[in-house]
Amino acid sequence: MQPYATPIERVWFYAFRVICGLVLLYLVLPILVIVPLSFNSSSFLTYPLSGFSMRWYEEFFGSHEWMMALKNSLIVAPSATVLATCFGTLAAVGLTRGEFPGKALVMAILISPMVVPIVIVAVGLYFFFADIGLLNTYAGLILAHAALGVPFVIITVTATLQGYNTNLSRAAASLGAPPLTVFFKVVLPLILPGVVSGALFAFATSFDEVVVTLFLASPTQRTLPQQMFGGIRENISPTIACVATIMIVLSVLMLLTMEWLRRRNEKLRGAG
Repeated sequence: MQPYATPIERVWFYAFRVICGLVLLYLVLPILVIVPLSFNSSSFLTYPLSGFSMRWYEEFFGSHEWMMALKNSLIVAPSATVLATCFGTLAAVGLTRGEFPGKALVMAILISPMVVPIVIVAVGLYFFFADIGLLNTYAGLILAHAALGVPFVIITVTATLQGYNTNLSRAAASLGAPPLTVFFKVVLPLILPGVVSGALFAFATSFDEVVVTLFLASPTQRTLPQQMFGGIRENISPTIACVATIMIVLSVLMLLTMEWLRRRNEKLRGAG
């Protein structure tokens, strides 16, 4: 704020920041209120807290059902992330560099899982996987989650490629580098922040997904969100608050990582 600002401008300066702070508090508070409940000694999700206790974390890490759900999530989400990142990055490169009839239609089809209601996607995958024998299998679940994560990778990588200097690829090719060498040695290192950001979005999408999993997974393949969903319907326990707190921490770490990658990407663009 400049020192010669008028009193009215000064009032609006502080009022704007107060309003932004209140809006941020309104958005974040419903998420954060669950964190203290995970440390409550009471068996009910109620305020005020009865006392501090780690019993629900002990129950979570000591429960076979919860650990099995966590194991399934840690199998499906990373595998789906790898597939989504590979396919999404290749699709983004092809759509950015290539010029062909129906390019907009192909782009719309690839990002359609973000637009189509998730229930419709789940029903379609259910009947399709039932016909080819992928229902109630880890492979089917991983492929379905990868399909949901691909659009996020395509969007983030495409946005990163918009600022890529194609003269670098031409220079590498003029020096005799084959296309694969150009991609892995020149293109990929420069667009890596966008690729990693897309991978984090794909991981978050898979790790939090519950509707498609309800349609495709067998009882032994219940993931963490599915276990939480079943717990809310059958028996509300503070253990759910414990799991929610862990997922909030993971989400915050991913957001911080993406912010760091965004700043790094800006520095790389500035240096270029």
